[in-house]
Amino acid sequence: MSAGSNEFAGKVALVTGSSSGIGEAIARRLAALGASVVINSAKSVEAGQRVAAELGDKALYVQADIATADAPQRLLDATLARFGRLDILVNNAGWTTVVPHADLDALTDEIFLKTFDVNVTGTWRLTRAAMPHLAKSEDGNVLTITSIAGVRPVGSSIAYSMAKAALNQMTRLLAKSCGPVRVNAVAPGLVETPWTADWAAQHEAVKARAPLKRSATPEDCVEAALALLRNRYATGQVFVVDGGLTLVM
Repeated sequence: MSAGSNEFAGKVALVTGSSSGIGEAIARRLAALGASVVINSAKSVEAGQRVAAELGDKALYVQADIATADAPQRLLDATLARFGRLDILVNNAGWTTVVPHADLDALTDEIFLKTFDVNVTGTWRLTRAAMPHLAKSEDGNVLTITSIAGVRPVGSSIAYSMAKAALNQMTRLLAKSCGPVRVNAVAPGLVETPWTADWAAQHEAVKARAPLKRSATPEDCVEAALALLRNRYATGQVFVVDGGLTLVM
């Protein structure tokens, strides 16, 4: 075991959207550092169960679509029944689809509402429901994965950019209002995940323009997440992790 491997021993983390990609990477690292983790997905049940099984007794899988009204309570009930507490909430679950920004008619009401239902409303409901439990922790944390689309007029759709901007502002407002629970966000640029595996043109464009000449990896996002979780005087921060891309946009 490496030094610091029990850094989060005794802590319980609920990580939404953690059957793959950024959420899985964060859940695995927290477990490796001693935390008990709740793995979640809306649809990828087998993948989520596999991640939890690989993490052993310190992990639990709960299927729930955060866009549904009953999901927050089901997630929290399962977490508390198994582990008895909640110290860290990682809001990673999200949804998007590519819609060119100039094609306003293509951004249908259905796409617009689903984008907000998952990314904003679901995240808000879960965070609100979790806050009383996080307040009982000696260092309760909310960490939301947002996007540079929330700080620049870019992203897979106008709705997605608006939703991520809302999450960044929610982060600041909750940090102001809910201390000593700490509330922060990680805002990555384009990340190499299964979701973006076929986005070759976008990855090449980032490589050509970003000062660090590559897209982000899930591990880049993990390191940013850990930095915010570890710093007990950090709250209300939106940590942009984009290889410098927003500096040249």
